Amino acid sequence: MALLFSIVESPLHPNLSTLYQQRSIEEMKFSSVRKAIQALKSHRPELVVADFIYGYGNNYAGVNISNLDVFLYSLQKYAPTARVIALVEKSERQYVAKLNDVFPLRGVLEYPVDDAELARLLNA
Repeated sequence: MALLFSIVESPLHPNLSTLYQQRSIEEMKFSSVRKAIQALKSHRPELVVADFIYGYGNNYAGVNISNLDVFLYSLQKYAPTARVIALVEKSERQYVAKLNDVFPLRGVLEYPVDDAELARLLNA
């Protein structure tokens, strides 16, 4: 059974647990990137579905693009073959390309998420 990390930081993130169960995917759900990073030390996901939130005014002097940067650096260390799918608001879609330049993503889906499209990305 594949292990999926679900990082839910946006109120727009749909409940996708049934979709994962139908595909025999074990879901570990996290309410913050920090908690997901901690879990990487003992679990190696094959898939990650996470909310992308652009860092408009972060304190990192432009080094980080979004909420996912530090997690993705950690993912490279602990689970480098994991496939990442980012969920994003339409207004922030343009910024995902910057993240994708640094960390290749399996796919990007805008809210509201199309279950069929997500299922296709999970199976790819």
